[in-house]
Amino acid sequence: MVHSTWGDWFVRDEVESVDVDGMSIWYLGCNGYIVRTPETTIYLDPYFGDGSPPRTVRMIPIPVDPTAATMCDAVFVTHEHIDHMHPPSYGPLVEDLGAHLYAPDEAFENPAYDGDMRTPDDRRTVVSAGNDISVCDIDVHVRTAFDPDSGGPVSYVVEHESGTFFAPGDSRPADAFSDIADEFDIDLGVLAHGTVGNIYHTEDGETYPTVWYNDGEQVSEAVADLELDRFAPVHFDVWKGVEADPKALRESLASYEYPHVFEDVKIGDRLVIDRPGVVPAKALREH
Repeated sequence: MVHSTWGDWFVRDEVESVDVDGMSIWYLGCNGYIVRTPETTIYLDPYFGDGSPPRTVRMIPIPVDPTAATMCDAVFVTHEHIDHMHPPSYGPLVEDLGAHLYAPDEAFENPAYDGDMRTPDDRRTVVSAGNDISVCDIDVHVRTAFDPDSGGPVSYVVEHESGTFFAPGDSRPADAFSDIADEFDIDLGVLAHGTVGNIYHTEDGETYPTVWYNDGEQVSEAVADLELDRFAPVHFDVWKGVEADPKALRESLASYEYPHVFEDVKIGDRLVIDRPGVVPAKALREH
């Protein structure tokens, strides 16, 4: 069950009540997003769970109860980990709103979740690198990712006439990133940023240093390969013990050609695809 810290304010009064011009992306914390255009709403890697203490202790609020959402055309998942493929988070979007669920085969066959996957056969599609999917006025291109902790991850290039958003899940630098940069002019891209910390591993009952997500050097490599115009670090905020300071990346990236713009986003922030900077919440803009 999902317990939203923010009630239904964020999804109802901010995300769904905004008149969108072009494409907007709301950061949900962890590595999740809501992407909206005038015609389309998609969720990408939504995770509104509590974590699994003592292994993963969630350190940020839960912004959305998915049962409060009224707009969702599709859900896209990058890989099988529970903070990406989480049935309690996407279930109401699929079951109540008729959204279609797109995910790689590993996410359906070997999910890190023990329970009902809440994916009716007529609303689930297995994706793999090279697939191209149209959802109303958005084209989603499935491409390669490299995550040594995942069995079969993918990345997504979300393309609209107003711009292009790139979300590779928890991918580290991948050989395919240069090819993706050749194929697409990416306006905004995100990468999972993390650190090394002690994590209690319930599978073997041991606590030991664990590396999660990209360090600064890997972020620099991936940003350069993707030729990102704008870059936002994500996933640094969620798990106790492996939290990272994204502001340090701003300094380490300053001497490189890419990115041209560094976006320091926090949970609930909205980014517009064709201009830099965080857009204040609707309540702040209008009062």
